[in-house]
Amino acid sequence: MRVLKCFMISGCLAALGWALAPAREAAPEETANSGRNCTWIAAPDEVRQRGLLAGRDAYERTLAFTRSLPKTRAATAVPASELPVRNFIDEEIFARLQAEGVPAAPLASDEEFLRRVSLDLTGRIPSAEEIRAFVADPDPAKRDNVIEKLLASEAFFDKWSLWLGDLLQNAAFAQNRSQRIQGRNALYLWIRNALKEDKSWRDIAVEMLTVNGNNYDPGTAGTNFILRGFAPMGPAQDTYDLLLVKTATTFLGMGHYDCLLCHDGKYHLDSVSAWGVKVTRMEAQQMAAHFARITMTARRTAETDFYYQSADIGERAGGFYALNTNSGSRPNRAPAIIGGLVVTSLAPVYRDGTPASGGWRESFVRSMIADPMFARNYANRLWKAMFGLALAEPVDGLDPARLDPRQAPPEGWSWQASHPWLLERLAEYARSMDFHLRDLLRLMAQSTAYQLSSRYDGEWNMTMAPLFARRIPRRLDAEEVHDAIVKAAQLPQPYTVQGFAEPFLWAAQLPDTSEPRSNGVARAFLDAFSRGNRDTLPRRQDGSILMWLNLMNSTFTASRARATGKNASPYLAALARSGSNEQIVEDMFLTFLSRTPTDYERSVALKGLEKAATPAARATAIEDLAWALINKIDFLFSY
Repeated sequence: MRVLKCFMISGCLAALGWALAPAREAAPEETANSGRNCTWIAAPDEVRQRGLLAGRDAYERTLAFTRSLPKTRAATAVPASELPVRNFIDEEIFARLQAEGVPAAPLASDEEFLRRVSLDLTGRIPSAEEIRAFVADPDPAKRDNVIEKLLASEAFFDKWSLWLGDLLQNAAFAQNRSQRIQGRNALYLWIRNALKEDKSWRDIAVEMLTVNGNNYDPGTAGTNFILRGFAPMGPAQDTYDLLLVKTATTFLGMGHYDCLLCHDGKYHLDSVSAWGVKVTRMEAQQMAAHFARITMTARRTAETDFYYQSADIGERAGGFYALNTNSGSRPNRAPAIIGGLVVTSLAPVYRDGTPASGGWRESFVRSMIADPMFARNYANRLWKAMFGLALAEPVDGLDPARLDPRQAPPEGWSWQASHPWLLERLAEYARSMDFHLRDLLRLMAQSTAYQLSSRYDGEWNMTMAPLFARRIPRRLDAEEVHDAIVKAAQLPQPYTVQGFAEPFLWAAQLPDTSEPRSNGVARAFLDAFSRGNRDTLPRRQDGSILMWLNLMNSTFTASRARATGKNASPYLAALARSGSNEQIVEDMFLTFLSRTPTDYERSVALKGLEKAATPAARATAIEDLAWALINKIDFLFSY
């Protein structure tokens, strides 16, 4: 047993309660032709409760995390009126806090802020040297300056390529039509180039949904998004439906089309969506009809050919959404009688009543980008990435009838967003800046609301997480945990990936969550942190026993906590050769946890080092301290 285990015992015990929370039940299997793709039919209670569960998770995560921190005096809560208002985010958040009579946490310390903004914008922890320089900098604009530096860094592209890869579900192999390695790589490089070229979310949407060509070709890599909408083993309408569900969920946050393509919203979405309850199945099918002229043709070539198992995406000149099926993933599509006429096929009509004109996919994209939900969804997803909880939850279950602050929700319904005007103003700002990613991230990071401390001595209950009176801690993604260990130890292990000449040094650079296939230890370590598969398993932020066991016992962790030997950490080896015990303790806390140790932590760490009478014992004590710091719960969080 490591001699410094006391550093992480309390954190692990607090986390185990979080890790052992009961898992949600899997959706039951559906019989053929019963609407098995419909989330409502599969698990109605889960559909009802997803928004509430997100808020509860944010509350419990904050509570568990702050209880596990060193027992220092909590930051004194202050009236929101005393905090500086830097932009309209602060106007909206602080006005709500004042109206509710809820005090806010004070500003985060420089150490806390730098760790947070570095992780949230680049997915990497700051170095000890960066922390010391930032804390010592007297410039009152230093926080804005470091935000600009991070937004311009290479690590920024790694972090947000990963985020977009998750959102666009870029994966080599999936349950539906496979992109294969070549298609995945093409889309991965396209996403990175789009970020480097500062391509807007609007332009990304246009290219994902309207481009035609081969999914392996760099110039038409957007076809991989369409390809992932292929629904095998069923009629063509299953594919049109799935394409609408993927598109509406990703770009509008309106995942309830998955239910509406099986049945009318009435009697199904009554407790979930004021908009959805009024939508008919036929209206949803008219939306899906925008994809009714798509063609997906597999290339039947030799295995030695570059285009082997690729797909060509195109567009037919004619075709409609036919109401003529009695098989597939959804209930029968039968002709309908409207105004005394028998309707056997549907032409596309957007949800606002606009009939398609010109190319059907191009028409859909024009209407989608003009749709207020396009900007709201974009702003809401980025807010969740930066603040740990969306303004409107769940992010893929948005309700258009309860989001416009200019129009009150229908009788008996409440606003879906915790701050309706803030979400609207963020959406309007995003549209005014042409949906460029850095602009909205900069606005959020510069706000006082983002820079509040996670420590808080005010009352904290279930209703308070959506008020954003304090920072809601975010558990690091699998790749961020991996890269934090690598950066602290200064010991990367290059990963080879099929199709790329150069190895990858950071997990955040890997093209999808099935990598690195070339290193089973690293892959198992990453999988233990619930990174999902970009298909049937979503990425999760909760804890698990497997996660903690990997932190404590994985070869990946152990190999980077070595101060001696051929493959020792250069950082730890250098510490073992020089420096006073006091310097070693402070530097290691800054390196791993981005903060200085408390008096208690310092005394315990020093005792372990002072007992080391030989160079070998000193190296072992440093290794023990590195292992203990990696296993402290605050190592795992942006807070």
